[in-house]
Amino acid sequence: MILVTFLLPQYVLRGELLHMNVQEQIKKYISSHPEPKRSDMQELHRLTLQVKPKCKLWFLDGKNSENKTVSNPNIGYGSQIIKYANGETKEFYQIGLSANKTGISVYILGIKDKKYLTQTYGKKLGKANVTGYCIRFKTLKDINVDILEAAIGYGLKTQE
Repeated sequence: MILVTFLLPQYVLRGELLHMNVQEQIKKYISSHPEPKRSDMQELHRLTLQVKPKCKLWFLDGKNSENKTVSNPNIGYGSQIIKYANGETKEFYQIGLSANKTGISVYILGIKDKKYLTQTYGKKLGKANVTGYCIRFKTLKDINVDILEAAIGYGLKTQE
């Protein structure tokens, strides 16, 4: 069991101020999906934590500072420092997991070579769309989970 001691920013839901730790937010997010996506998300969460058990966990609800939805919610794993062109830096996760209308996206961030994922894992994954930092698929049964686990492991090691 991983204990997370920090809280993400507070947010308002139906007029109530809620304080949920990251584990609670992740559990609520995963359980909000219908089957089989719920089971696939739970398995990917378990698999990622198996690759790096003590990694920092994140949950982004997909809303900006004005509470406007700007993306799908994301579960994040690991930690890296992102440097912007203007010289500013920001801590962010290395691996992201997000459900969407057509399936699941696994984001592998921080890879310098944008062709690496496609060239290394693309053809071996099965029925997945692989870009410079994202692996998208409909369900886990459509892909080779061992290859996805290797890609996640690579992504978590890139910032060690």
